[in-house]
Amino acid sequence: MAKQYETVIGLEVHIELATKTKIFCGCSTEFGGAPNTHTCPVCTGMPGSLPVLNKQVVEYAMAIGLATNCKITQVCKFDRKNYFYPDNPQNYQISQLYLPIARDGYVEIETGTGTKKVRIHEMHMEEDAGKLIHDEWDDTSLVDYNRSGVPLVEIVSEPDMRSADEVIAYLEKLRMIVQYLGASDCKLQEGSMRADVNLSVREAGSDAFGTRTEMKNLNSFKAIAHAIEGERERQIELLEAGKEVVQETRRWDDNKEHSYAMRSKEDAQDYRYFPEPDLVPVVISDEWIAEIKARQPELRTEKLERYKKEFDIPQYDAEIITESKRLADIFEETTTVCGKPKKVANWLMVETLRLMKEHSMEPEDLTFSPKNLAKLIDLTDAGTINSSVAKKVFEQIFTDDVDPEKYVEENGLGMVNDESALREVIEKVLADNPKAVEDYRGGKEKAMGALVGQTMRAMKGKANPSMVNEMLKKMLQG
Repeated sequence: MAKQYETVIGLEVHIELATKTKIFCGCSTEFGGAPNTHTCPVCTGMPGSLPVLNKQVVEYAMAIGLATNCKITQVCKFDRKNYFYPDNPQNYQISQLYLPIARDGYVEIETGTGTKKVRIHEMHMEEDAGKLIHDEWDDTSLVDYNRSGVPLVEIVSEPDMRSADEVIAYLEKLRMIVQYLGASDCKLQEGSMRADVNLSVREAGSDAFGTRTEMKNLNSFKAIAHAIEGERERQIELLEAGKEVVQETRRWDDNKEHSYAMRSKEDAQDYRYFPEPDLVPVVISDEWIAEIKARQPELRTEKLERYKKEFDIPQYDAEIITESKRLADIFEETTTVCGKPKKVANWLMVETLRLMKEHSMEPEDLTFSPKNLAKLIDLTDAGTINSSVAKKVFEQIFTDDVDPEKYVEENGLGMVNDESALREVIEKVLADNPKAVEDYRGGKEKAMGALVGQTMRAMKGKANPSMVNEMLKKMLQG
């Protein structure tokens, strides 16, 4: 009988914090910008420059620690991690090894197999390195220090995950918590959330850990899932062939769907850590923790409870809307303006999600104002426009945030409720479609649909559908 294997996975997740300035200097953290323009002597590692800690970094880190059930280390310190690489300007990185800001936490995840706690070993604050740009044409490497010194937290989980599904559920949960806190936008494609996957396999039922590899360069949930499946298969094949898994760092190539070795970790690198001499310990008082706790926003679980009580919308709707803080904010602001929660939920769940999919957008990319969506809902309810026109207008709101009242007026999209104009059109439709008229009078109810469709087309979709139905029935019976 073939051996059964179990996958054991732990993650190191780096999250770029949403501060305006870097962790130890006043340079901008904005993404993009011409190379080496968001830099100063501190973040380019000039001799004699001194770091000054950004208080906001500590507050964001504490907020994430509290939201992930961690214990906050009330005296925490920075350490120097020494390594030599061109994108690391000081030849060391300021990080935290001995006394990280938070430890011993957990998050609860839900997958098809039920609810599970994934433990968090620790979370520390550190600075990001610069970025190497390899120019294959010139066979040179260029370095951009704009990212150097951007504040990060690294969240290290215990090896508690057993499948790609659990890993994705864990990452989605972390991303949601951090976005709700406003501590980062967590955009994987811009590198503001990055995950390194530590993976090993062992025979099912065994307690001993296998040899693990670490996979880097994973910048989408799809790549992470593929990399996990690919690495699991690679390690099982090696074991089945009687070979050993080598402890190493591997780089995932998403185009080739293949990973290859970057460097061996046979003797896990010695970074010669020592306490950072230029920074004093961070002392966190009980009062400071209480203050951060008091400032914590409402997270998803609390929102779900409140939505059911306050807005009386179905559980399913509430779950979809609260999956993203941006959608939840739009829902609440729109409802405040028009007071119609169920209708707002419908517009978000159907049309908004459809257009997001068409435009390959994340909720964070939505730019339309809740006020304009509220106006559109009111226009439809008042019978000023019908539902098919409303959908067309919403597409304009979605892309260009137009004012629906002005747009309807300027484009003559208001609903026609004029009986005499409608009668004229219906008479022509009946005269042009004798077969449908005959079918309807002969008891074929379906023929009515065709006549309504013809009338709506003739009215360029602007007629009042219930009025069209009513008048058609009267005229056909008359």
